[in-house]
Amino acid sequence: MAAHHHEHGHDPSVAHHFESAEQQRQSTKLGMWVFLATEILFFGGLFVAYTVYRVNHPEVFVFGAYFLDTALGALNTVVLIFSSFTIAWAVRAAQLGQLRLLRWLIIATMACAFVFMGVKYVEYSAKWKHGLLWAGSYNPHLEHGDEPAAGHGEAEAPSSTTGAPEAGAPADPDRSTIAPAAEGPHGLAAPAVAADPHAMPVEPANARVFFSIYFMMTGLHGIHVLAGIAAMLWLLRCLGRGDFDGGRFTKVDMVALYWHVVDIIWIYLFLLLYLID
Repeated sequence: MAAHHHEHGHDPSVAHHFESAEQQRQSTKLGMWVFLATEILFFGGLFVAYTVYRVNHPEVFVFGAYFLDTALGALNTVVLIFSSFTIAWAVRAAQLGQLRLLRWLIIATMACAFVFMGVKYVEYSAKWKHGLLWAGSYNPHLEHGDEPAAGHGEAEAPSSTTGAPEAGAPADPDRSTIAPAAEGPHGLAAPAVAADPHAMPVEPANARVFFSIYFMMTGLHGIHVLAGIAAMLWLLRCLGRGDFDGGRFTKVDMVALYWHVVDIIWIYLFLLLYLID
């Protein structure tokens, strides 16, 4: 087969059904974009589910966001953005034939992916510890030192400064005995503001919905990060057998495209899950 390729002047790195390396690269790129489009549609269904529940049950998402560590989410965002830089640089290194630099850039991107997964392990462990899981596995329990602020569970009626005095209390001539107006569209009184804006919100009846969506979206994204790690290991193998000699870079470019989409999806997840309150 090799002799047949050389006899007709065909590049052995180009599959027999392609006429040139450029045609093979363009076809590979088109195939990758089609694959990425299906991935976006796949996540798009989850984003639609998020939107529907977010519009109809905003209190569920406000409650759930209380248990997400924004600092850890921001750290993972920075890590993935940096990994997009390293994998893009790796494509350039492959184009220029800088194979040693290419190897280190692929390793650096993999290291960022492992850091991301490590942070997710820390986050998931905290949710598991407190029973903040999906669907029927949702069974919240807080240990000593994690008690919710006053008002968690059943909401306490706020004391009014304009209502009638309590039974047995001395009458205050400067205090009105007129009952406050009803709250809502038919009344004028504004809802009571919590003394501590960072206090845990009251747990809604269907709080498990948030954590079901959280684990579905972040878990699926984590699987894609693991797939990206596998793809980079494959690139290292290709590098070892000389697939990138002579400035060939298509394989690195395709893995980089996939990794950029994984990073962009995480940025949306960070905004919608961690910063919704």
